[in-house]
Amino acid sequence: MHTVVDVIRSKRDGQRLTAEQIDWVVDAYTREVVAEEQMSALAMAIFLRGMDAAETADWTGAMIDSGERLDLRVSRPTVDKHSTGGVGDKITLPLAPLVAACGAAVPQLSGRGLGHTGGTLDKLEAIPGWRAELSVEEINRQLERVGAVVCAATPTLAPADRKLYALRDVTGTVESIPLIASSIMSKKIAEGAGALVLDVKTGTGAFMREREQARELARTMVRIGAAHGVATTALLTGMSVPLGNAVGNAVEVAESVEVLRGGGPADVVELTLALAREMLAAAGLAEVDPAPMLASGKAYETWCRMISAQGGDPEAALPTPEHTRVVTAESDGVLATLDAYAVGVAAWRLGAGRTRRGERVQAAAGIRCLAKPGDRVRAGQPLLELHTDTPDAVPAALEVLREGLAITGTQDAPAAGEGVLLETIRE
Repeated sequence: MHTVVDVIRSKRDGQRLTAEQIDWVVDAYTREVVAEEQMSALAMAIFLRGMDAAETADWTGAMIDSGERLDLRVSRPTVDKHSTGGVGDKITLPLAPLVAACGAAVPQLSGRGLGHTGGTLDKLEAIPGWRAELSVEEINRQLERVGAVVCAATPTLAPADRKLYALRDVTGTVESIPLIASSIMSKKIAEGAGALVLDVKTGTGAFMREREQARELARTMVRIGAAHGVATTALLTGMSVPLGNAVGNAVEVAESVEVLRGGGPADVVELTLALAREMLAAAGLAEVDPAPMLASGKAYETWCRMISAQGGDPEAALPTPEHTRVVTAESDGVLATLDAYAVGVAAWRLGAGRTRRGERVQAAAGIRCLAKPGDRVRAGQPLLELHTDTPDAVPAALEVLREGLAITGTQDAPAAGEGVLLETIRE
């Protein structure tokens, strides 16, 4: 017979939790037998004492078992992707239709933004008519007919994680790698895809700023995937500079369409193709090269079908802002810094993000980056274009951007960065 106090004491004293203890406490918490303050104490004990690989895998399994798994009944091999979030990270938008155009099925259940990192669903809702909420039957039908779906998670997936995530947010226990990894992986494994590719970001605009922390998180999630029979690969990618030239909602959709039509920023194309190759290999389609499919615009046709299937009009004009403001260079030189976190916070303040769950976002809000680090600039040259429907928000956005922009003399030009792709981590 288990008691929650015994489980808390075990972890508080640095002992390893058994699979039986974990199964019991997660189930009891989901059924509200374990009180919030008791789970808070256990979360803090885990935060301070950690969990080993077996405990973390068991914790993930218990959260999966708290709800249902999606029953994906499609003829194509299934593969999913997850990003830990960044600034300008629109990769899901071109990636899902690209991988689908290459022969796999991509069940991409996504979320909304909170704080300085944007949410995939918020971006897609800038498209007139597009809807995020789909039933399991609609998901299966769209996967079979189109090959890709990007939608909100169903409420029956890992409900224990939904409860625990909210609790961790208000108890100072968010930054625990075992709890972060099990939170992400419980939802992804419950989605039912046969394989998973992770984009784990590191840098000033990432949740995990330090590379070693990001590497540990990536390795933990790869091990969890293996323990649950889901082939999992992680790419470690840089997030100290915004990804691409667009940060926000409608602006990121527009940039994604550019990529799908064979153009777009080089870093977005590079990361999209790198993740596509990993996903196709994981799905058993390693012989398929996604580059021609993207360059030719073939993936754009799948995008149009995917958007239309969810009620959206892929040809409709995207929302435009009521107010724009251009930020110019104050001197000649080289743009040495365009800090991802500062740009993300500025876009959030302009209305692209939310300060609390359930808050509405502005579809047209965001920032266009007109120069990137390493570019030579002249005094008065436009560096950023701010978009918002609430001009009163501009001063607060400018305030944070002053800390995130730096211009140096040409003799002090920054050395070339290490690029967006840093490492690949496999089991």
